Amino acid sequence: MISAERIEEAAYGAMFRAGIEIPEDYEAGLREIAKSETGDLSAFVIEAMLENYEAARQDRRAMCADTGLPRWFVKIGNEARLEGGFIELERRLRRATARATHDIPLRPNRVHPLSRRDHNNNVGINAPEIDYSFEPDANWIDIITVHKGGLFGSDYRMLFPADGIDGIRRFFMDTLIAFGKRGLACQPAIVGIGLGGSKDVCMTLGKHAACLRIVGDRNPDPDVAKLEDELKALGNDIGMGAMGFLGSAMVIDCHIEVGDCHTGGMPMSVHTFCLASRRAVARIHADGRIETRTDPNWFTPYMRRESVEWRQTEPA
Repeated sequence: MISAERIEEAAYGAMFRAGIEIPEDYEAGLREIAKSETGDLSAFVIEAMLENYEAARQDRRAMCADTGLPRWFVKIGNEARLEGGFIELERRLRRATARATHDIPLRPNRVHPLSRRDHNNNVGINAPEIDYSFEPDANWIDIITVHKGGLFGSDYRMLFPADGIDGIRRFFMDTLIAFGKRGLACQPAIVGIGLGGSKDVCMTLGKHAACLRIVGDRNPDPDVAKLEDELKALGNDIGMGAMGFLGSAMVIDCHIEVGDCHTGGMPMSVHTFCLASRRAVARIHADGRIETRTDPNWFTPYMRRESVEWRQTEPA
């Protein structure tokens, strides 16, 4: 039985790590892309951000003044048992969010959309969001926190099957150029793309691709992986770099997740993480032990499964 206290402790600690410590894979990717940056201003921004990461680690303060919208992704082993069940799990995640907002501190960005009422703790109606996934033959819980900007950096378009790969390329380029010119994203970024699914699932897949995969990871489908590499190169060849300045370092990596969709359409969403790629993971084992890491390992083979446990009856 995993205790509610351990859930809150793990979640609270994950919030601190996400707010302050840049994930190793993203920092390594940023340092690598900085080597080929051709724009002076873009190179200056990247160097300033690397210095800011180090200052945040040393001072134990949030790495960016806008700490985004903290949210949770929870992967639960099928054999895991939780004290108080899912209701208590959600209560503890909300408590950890409020405590961490006050203690780190995080900027209390959550407000009511009409009254603009602010509880000063990033907790409110349907906030923070909690996404769930499940894993067979496991008795642990993964508590994953992501502090993602909640203003811009996302777009959606319904493409048609006839648009094909060229249509995907076009929307990808249109989006990155618009983000760069209008200051709608903080590049260089991990870009996540959702292809397929229903409209809401398409948006979710793209956000998960941006936030829950590490730099250098590739989709196990070779056709999808090839497209990831192509779009990454394309994004770095449009003449924009950090924060939309002239340069060649706009995309740290490109991740694509797909879902089966309606035969008449091909929905696509594009999401950028940001220069402060804030994510952290805490795994709580059945014995209460807490293990920390920065790789969410969200997209397991079970998550990407295609098969069904069903066989069509042969016609008579």
